[in-house]
Amino acid sequence: MIEARAPKYRWGQKVLALVDLYNDGSYPECEAETLLVQQGIAGEIVQVGSHVESDTPVYLVEFPDGLVVGCLEEEIAPPQAGP
Repeated sequence: MIEARAPKYRWGQKVLALVDLYNDGSYPECEAETLLVQQGIAGEIVQVGSHVESDTPVYLVEFPDGLVVGCLEEEIAPPQAGP
């Protein structure tokens, strides 16, 4: 049995996309592999869930224009504080 990993981020937290995010088929109105969110775009976590089979956290992040994308921890990070 795989041990569930506790979420690193929380609901309402601001994050940046660390990589370009492409349509994996979750958006049937867009072609597969269409760029949804470019690296560096800011969003806000609107829900925290878990991938059932791997017990890894999955974050629904709302990006500009109301686009909500499921992200893994490796794909997002909090913005860095300025000097």
